[in-house]
Amino acid sequence: MKIQGSVHKYGDHVDTDVIIPARYLNTADHKELAAHCMEDIDKDFVNNVKEGDIIVAGVNFGCGSSREHAPIAIKAAGVSCVIAKTFARIFYRNSLNIGLPILECPEACDNIDAGDKVSVDFDSGTITNITKGVSFKAQPFPPFIQNIISKGGLLASLKK
Repeated sequence: MKIQGSVHKYGDHVDTDVIIPARYLNTADHKELAAHCMEDIDKDFVNNVKEGDIIVAGVNFGCGSSREHAPIAIKAAGVSCVIAKTFARIFYRNSLNIGLPILECPEACDNIDAGDKVSVDFDSGTITNITKGVSFKAQPFPPFIQNIISKGGLLASLKK
């Protein structure tokens, strides 16, 4: 599986409260969550994000509360992948559970800027900054995780 998109870049310790503010947690509607994704850290995100775009961030992305609303909002906003130096463990698990691909690669994060075009090959773990003409290697997902992601999440993969 391969994806390509433009980058939205964030720093360290982006917590679930800025990914999807608590005031919007009274809905389970994915489109409504997407409409407010990142608004407390980047008010223009929802107006600028395009289907297939990629979020790149620093350490501990998704820290804070264990709400699954955060990766749901990101995925529903059209983001195809999140690349970070590290992820909060519960965010990592919630992302895989809902079928949002995430990769840890500090070197890529240090060499990718907002607006860069990036491609990701999930089979090999190769992250290519097309804009700068450089590639990086992340740990690829094992086949069973790739299956979960390709089917749209854990529950969807179990149903199929």
